[in-house]
Amino acid sequence: MSADPFRPFDTNLDRDTALALLQEATHGADDGELFLERRRSEVLSFDDGRVKTASFDASEGFGLRAVKGETAGYAHSTTIDEHALKRAVSTARLAVGDGGGTMADGPIGTNKKLYSDEDPMLQATFPAKIDVLREIDEFARSLDKRVVQASAVLAASHQEVLILRPDGVLVTDTRPMSRLNVSIIVEQNGQRESGMAGGGGRAGLIGLISRDNWEPAVREALRIALVNLDAEPAPAGVMDVVLGPGWPGILLHEAIGHGLEGDFNRKGSSAFAGLMGQQIASKGVTVLDDGTIPDRRGSITVDDEGTPSAKNTLIEDGVLVGYMQDRQNARLMGVAPTGNGRRESYAHAPMPRMTNTYMLSGPDSPESLVAGLKDGIYAVGFGGGQVDITNGKFVFSCTEAYRVKNGVIGAPVKGATLIGDGATALKHIRGIGNDMALDPGIGNCGKAGQWVPVGVGQPSLMIGGLTVGGAAA
Repeated sequence: MSADPFRPFDTNLDRDTALALLQEATHGADDGELFLERRRSEVLSFDDGRVKTASFDASEGFGLRAVKGETAGYAHSTTIDEHALKRAVSTARLAVGDGGGTMADGPIGTNKKLYSDEDPMLQATFPAKIDVLREIDEFARSLDKRVVQASAVLAASHQEVLILRPDGVLVTDTRPMSRLNVSIIVEQNGQRESGMAGGGGRAGLIGLISRDNWEPAVREALRIALVNLDAEPAPAGVMDVVLGPGWPGILLHEAIGHGLEGDFNRKGSSAFAGLMGQQIASKGVTVLDDGTIPDRRGSITVDDEGTPSAKNTLIEDGVLVGYMQDRQNARLMGVAPTGNGRRESYAHAPMPRMTNTYMLSGPDSPESLVAGLKDGIYAVGFGGGQVDITNGKFVFSCTEAYRVKNGVIGAPVKGATLIGDGATALKHIRGIGNDMALDPGIGNCGKAGQWVPVGVGQPSLMIGGLTVGGAAA
């Protein structure tokens, strides 16, 4: 950023003018802020032996919000100047009306920094990035003659945000992000299967594009594709399921995490509404949302309202003890904000969102969980899923799963989907592994049309009585 922290975008808008207009917009309101953002991003994709996409995007703008009770007035613009801000003030004030509110105290500051300010896009030249992608493609094809297509995507971004509060406090954050994905398609006897691997986080490209990082990702993508070549149609029915550690935590994120966000509970639309302090999960189940893990994809030094991120316990030993809160919902529910007010960009108002959501380890070895599975599925990888927040019902597709009988892992299966509801699944957790792992840094979360990067994690879990949808009864 520039020497003057309020002038990172080379505009004529000065801090005093912006503050005066923000105070006009929030006069008589309960809360509000001016959110300024500049973002640059780059995506390079290499597919079928050639560069498929090379894109660069740059954007900047502001969002102005005034909050009164349950209502929020929000206006945004790609032009950052006094004229645009004055127009935004008139829009935001529509939510305030005649005023009469009491401005909430601002967030407490922090000197914590969870990631570097450095722009990951500048850490390697364009030709060097293309050379790495080409090398990945050539290596993937050299590993197995059944590889018919290989693709790799390298993405990086650099986001700068400034949050001005009506009391004059200015909060800044600079957020890097990088990610490498590898996808491989194999063919055998006319049958094609695919595998994907990769990862990233709020860190630079240097480690990401090193051979020590991308070669294992290529091998893993190939392994998954080859496993699925030999897969049998998945069985169907109600059965016990063991979930692997790490990325399978996406089921936890979707089926449980969204239901513990403050807005859904304040409005009573969550399956967990009104259950604070009650036993909602099996003993031993402890779930956290933690935005403070250095360099993780879902981490944020401060949220998009200026509140420092936190390590928040949601479920402790099976008991519901907390929700994830932004400032508005926290105030309306009479609790403290938890650092979970997030937005996709300046064009969006903040709402309660997850950061890195995970379950803590338990006492069981993963081998003992599988050994205790008499007739079920061992699910290691997941693809897409859907969940209904009001009842917690979910459907998830497995990208890598195995049939298990009498504790013995058998043939891989394809076409398996896991069907259930979060509230019931929590109470049917029968074993918790001692192998908690976080995902490799690949998660994005959608809510109300907004997407933000997130992290998930869990140990191996045994869940009883899930419905498995498959290709064979």
